[in-house]
Amino acid sequence: MRQATASDLPVLMDLRIEAERWLSAAGVDQWRDPRTRGPALRKWEADIEAGRTWIAATSAGDVLGTVTLARPDRDFWTQADQPDSAVYVGKLITARAAAGLDLGGRILDWVGSIARDRNLPWVRLDCWRDNTRLQDYYLRRGFRHVRTEAPAHRLSGWMAQRPASVTLHPGNELTTAASADPASAGSGAPHRR
Repeated sequence: MRQATASDLPVLMDLRIEAERWLSAAGVDQWRDPRTRGPALRKWEADIEAGRTWIAATSAGDVLGTVTLARPDRDFWTQADQPDSAVYVGKLITARAAAGLDLGGRILDWVGSIARDRNLPWVRLDCWRDNTRLQDYYLRRGFRHVRTEAPAHRLSGWMAQRPASVTLHPGNELTTAASADPASAGSGAPHRR
């Protein structure tokens, strides 16, 4: 795992477009509207600048996945949820070339390690309300449905969390590039070891 840089934006958009096509072919109505690509790109730029976006790459540098350690989405997570008690998963995308490796599950384990390093008890996420296949995916990886919110301006809102202590791939976790301190992930610029 390494922090994304602005030069990674084309690869990240390629991952998203590949995911859009796969979702469409699978009959999943998510990210089908290409007009959402521009706003997604601008949000990714901000997340990269803030040091929140990470890339899963091979030792040869091939990008196989991405995740953003997002801030709590206030459309969904309220003060009653103690929003500062979790690391939030955003934009988790894996390449079709990684199919069958459960790279997404390994990335979720890595996010859990970040939460543990920060002494936070939860890994949380939200996903599209009507994407039941994705919801099932998260449930199979130890997440528990918290509730569903349905603000009129959002398609997301199915909310879930799992304890940061959950590791489904023990001894086979992703490692963080030596140049960045994962305990500071998402807090801004990477820290050198």
